[in-house]
Amino acid sequence: MVERHDRGRVVTLFWPSFGAGHVRLDGAAAQHARVRRIERGDPIRLVNGVGDAGHGVVTGLGKDRFDLELESIEQLPRPVDLELVVPIADRDRMLLAAEKATELQATVWRPVYFARSRSVSPRGEGEKFHERLRARMQSALEQSGGAWLPTVLDDDEFANAADAVQAAPRVLLDASGGTLAPDMWRQVAALAIGPEGGLEHDELTLARDRGWTIATLGTSTLRFETAIIAGAAVVRAAQLHSRSA
Repeated sequence: MVERHDRGRVVTLFWPSFGAGHVRLDGAAAQHARVRRIERGDPIRLVNGVGDAGHGVVTGLGKDRFDLELESIEQLPRPVDLELVVPIADRDRMLLAAEKATELQATVWRPVYFARSRSVSPRGEGEKFHERLRARMQSALEQSGGAWLPTVLDDDEFANAADAVQAAPRVLLDASGGTLAPDMWRQVAALAIGPEGGLEHDELTLARDRGWTIATLGTSTLRFETAIIAGAAVVRAAQLHSRSA
């Protein structure tokens, strides 16, 4: 993210670990610095995905690395819980949804298998895909100016996830559900989104038995990535409205 301050342009970059004083960045971070045309003396902001934000200036540039001096580090509060239970589905569309979920400050990304998502190919699953997904989230964190990355959990079965999610209230989006009042959206701590083609009757029954509320976002059928983004945005907007009221 590029911000404007008295010192001029401030670029935010992701780096997994840092402390006050001298920091040397290489790899993808150095490449980002070159793309963004960072120069010696430019102000910089580092984030590590777990709330730390370091502020400093660039002190040296090299072909494959650059150096900076961090003058201060602040710990930013973790966002209000918003766990997303998402279908293991088309990998490119999952990456898009993960990027936007990071911008909307989702706190947990829990990918699950639904009955109607198993035939999708190519699916976003496995550790190599998770590496790509985390990289996309890191880029989104830089662009949005946030400080916290979602926790990415292992692929799992929906039946297991329905039990494992402890955050409450828990809402499962489906066209068969009812509408929620704005105050209810404000309280949502876990949001599950079904696959293309919808949920099986047994999956809806299981969710209800486990204490999930079945709700809809509207009258039209949404693609899964649209539902993830729209659902997270509705929750965050309701929370923002509540704080400003």
